[in-house]
Amino acid sequence: MTPTLIDPTRRDVPPALAEAIELARAAAQQEAGDEPVGDHVDVLAEDDASATHRFEANKPGYRGWHWAVTVATAGGDAPATVSEVVLLPGPNALVAPDWVPWQQRVRSGDVGVGDLLPPAPDDVRLVPGYLASDDPAVEEVSHEIGLGRIRVMSREGRLEAADRWKRGEYGPRSDMARGAPASCGTCGFYLPVAGSLRAAFGVCGNEVAPADGHVVHAEYGCGAHSEIEVEQGTSVPVAELVYDDSTLFEAQPRSSDEAGPGQT
Repeated sequence: MTPTLIDPTRRDVPPALAEAIELARAAAQQEAGDEPVGDHVDVLAEDDASATHRFEANKPGYRGWHWAVTVATAGGDAPATVSEVVLLPGPNALVAPDWVPWQQRVRSGDVGVGDLLPPAPDDVRLVPGYLASDDPAVEEVSHEIGLGRIRVMSREGRLEAADRWKRGEYGPRSDMARGAPASCGTCGFYLPVAGSLRAAFGVCGNEVAPADGHVVHAEYGCGAHSEIEVEQGTSVPVAELVYDDSTLFEAQPRSSDEAGPGQT
C-alpha cells in the first residue's frame, strides 16, 4: 500500500505524530553520526497509529536519498515514540540498476579461455537428444554414426541463431554486403551448412575475405567474390601497399599506363 501525504492540519491525524518532527530529526541525526541531517521533507501516513517523517540526507554518494523515521503512538494523549530509522531513496535518487542474474548478463565474447558457462536447465534452445530435433540432417547423422548427443538445438534455438546471424556483421544488411558486387550464395568459396539452415547460411572459405571461417548469410557479400573479374588496362580497385623506410601506408590504386619502369 502506497503511503499518503499527511496534512498536519487534518483533524484525523494525531497531533503527536504530525508534531514529532524534532523527535524524528534527533533519531535520524543519531543514525547519521557526524553527517548533518537536512531539511524536513514531508510526513507520510503508515496507518492510524504511525507515520514516517522524511529528511534530506547529506550523505556522500547518496544523492536524492532521505532519512525516513517512523514514529508511533499508543493513541489518546500518549506521546510519539521512534519505531524505525532507515535511509531510503527519494524519487530522484541515484540508485543501482535492477539486479539481473549473471546468466542474463553474459554477452557474446564474454567467455574466455578456461571459463565455464553451462546452459540453464530450462534453456528453450535445447531439447533432449532422444526427441526428434525436427531437422532431418541432424537425425540422419546421429543414426549413421550410431551415437547421439544428449541434447540438440530446438527449432526455437535454430530460429534464434538464424535471426542473430542475419542481423550481425555477416548478414545482408551490413555495410560490406551493401557495397559488394555479388552475394555469397553465388561464390565458389561459399560452403553451405548442413541441416535446415542450409538454405540461408554457409561458411566462408576464402582466406583473404573478411569473413573467412565465419558463418555468413547467403545474401552477404564482399569484394573477394570468386567470380569477380577485372579488365586489363583498367584501374584495379585494390590499394597498393607502399613502404617508405619503416612506415607502411596505403596509396591510391594506379592504372597500368601510370606504372613506372619495370611495373605492369
